[in-house]
Amino acid sequence: MEEAVTPPADALALPENGGRDLALEVTKLQCRTSITVNAELIAAYQAASSPHSIRALASDLEAFDRWCRRHGHITLPATPEMVASYLDERAGQGGKPASLGRYKASIAKIHQLLDLKDPTQAELVKLRLRAIRRERGSAQAQARPLRFKGPVRDVERDKPRGINVRALLEACGDDLPGLRDRALLSVAYDTGLRASELVAVEVDHVIDALDPEARLLAVHRSKGDPEGQGATAYLSPRSVRAIAAWTEAAGIAGGPLFRRVQVRRYKARPAVKGRPIDSISSREKWDLRKTLPKPAVPARVEYDVGAAALHPGSIGAIWRAIIQRAFDRGALQDLTKDDVARLLKGVSAHSTRVGLNQDLFAAGEDLAGIMDALRWKSPRMPLIYNRNLAAEAGAAGRLMAKIG
Repeated sequence: MEEAVTPPADALALPENGGRDLALEVTKLQCRTSITVNAELIAAYQAASSPHSIRALASDLEAFDRWCRRHGHITLPATPEMVASYLDERAGQGGKPASLGRYKASIAKIHQLLDLKDPTQAELVKLRLRAIRRERGSAQAQARPLRFKGPVRDVERDKPRGINVRALLEACGDDLPGLRDRALLSVAYDTGLRASELVAVEVDHVIDALDPEARLLAVHRSKGDPEGQGATAYLSPRSVRAIAAWTEAAGIAGGPLFRRVQVRRYKARPAVKGRPIDSISSREKWDLRKTLPKPAVPARVEYDVGAAALHPGSIGAIWRAIIQRAFDRGALQDLTKDDVARLLKGVSAHSTRVGLNQDLFAAGEDLAGIMDALRWKSPRMPLIYNRNLAAEAGAAGRLMAKIG
């Protein structure tokens, strides 16, 4: 008997535009309103924007259109009162200030693309959004960091503890899924790549470095580099070995480096003796196979490596699956089952980027070096990611450590 098992982390295989098309959404609106659509402008925007930006705008436009129809409003052009009420309702449904800001920006963008007056510039909308932020705060939930040795003070001398990348790498198996996960996690930590950048890595993006055991990774495009000027990231000898083991086992010579692995498990079957012909009653359908013996079949596992890259949405699920497997195999001995369940809730695709950022800070690297390593254009995000460590290492933290 065959049991086909595909890890949930690999199950996402969406088309590049996520099934959403901005031009299609605008056409739907045009059929219900009197707006004039500049098809060339819409096409130019789609060509100049990332697939993620297009998906987000199309999704936000569809949601706003549904709300307008439910309340009997004509979607476009929208009025400031409509936008303010929409943001209020989304806030009441649990929408976070950052998400509300995105909805406002999407409504503004579609009005701009259709040469309509932007309702979000009205003072009513600005004040309503400011009131929501004042009531709820504007801080965004930070992904739980995946640091190399876990939550330690001294990244060089302290022993690993908690959920740490070193233990996760060691706990990855030597089968195809394990080899891929080890290479994926190691590269993600070394480079601090975002999910969309990580899955875009191809075999020929790995280039030689001065250190013969290390490599460099050519990052052709990133969130902070939409025009593709390019950047370079460092790959440790650990990652080089992991990549080599994965590509050799998977038979990957070119194209996407990190791919989906489908797993097929076949259960064992004991030997079956054949039945004598005269033992088959006349009521049974004649079948010669009933008279033939069948040999025992051992359990086996087959793997099928896909040709396409992983979907960015699968990375967070892969991290959580790696952590759970590592705990089940006894690699995270200082954590309880409840600890792992609690910590997993904060792990996302961004966790390796946050972890590398914090390890660089803990190692004493300055802000300029951290920004360069993770290709930041602004100091805002690295400072936000390091604020907890900064508080602990700051003047008050040093004093309390001395006085007990």
